[in-house]
Amino acid sequence: MTEHNPWITVATPVTSEEENVGAAQEPPRVTGPQRPQSGVPVPQGGDLLPRRSVAEFDGLWWLGVHGGAGETTLSALVERSRTAQHAWPEPVSPEMASGVTMPPRLAKVILVARTHAHGLRAAQLAATEWASGAVPGVDVLGMALVADAPGRLPRSLRDMAKIVTGGVPRVWQIPWVESWRLGEQVTLESSPKAVQVMVTELAALLAR
Repeated sequence: MTEHNPWITVATPVTSEEENVGAAQEPPRVTGPQRPQSGVPVPQGGDLLPRRSVAEFDGLWWLGVHGGAGETTLSALVERSRTAQHAWPEPVSPEMASGVTMPPRLAKVILVARTHAHGLRAAQLAATEWASGAVPGVDVLGMALVADAPGRLPRSLRDMAKIVTGGVPRVWQIPWVESWRLGEQVTLESSPKAVQVMVTELAALLAR
């Protein structure tokens, strides 16, 4: 069965915070492709993310696709998670005592972007690069869109977000959190319900 190509038509709309609040404590529903898609070209230009060799890690990588995306804040909320320093993490397996090097496990990655136009364009580039198969050492689990301002997104940005997030397996909407802006301590207990649901769902994904 041929998988739907999200780069040609608009895919499933972004899940709202209200829908996330009622979600069961299970891995979130898959709303986009879970693996690279045939026929997706590698984006051209100098704005692609760099790559960085990393030691094998069985936790989660937060990949901010542009500066100020919010990945450092999110990493403080999830155990067994690290920031990827704005680069695709490429796991390298240590050589075994026998001299044989086993293929490294895939790096589990969440793309992180702000919801302004620059952030969404950067997210689309990163999602397209992954979808093209150009980063085979990475397993993109989904995308976290972090609100860039209080209130509802303008229509043009909402439409753009629907297209961008249609190219990844899952999406989490992170609302504006004033205390994060003010530099107050980041805790799960004081975070919005949508954030708490995301953390629970990611724990379920990592436990699979």
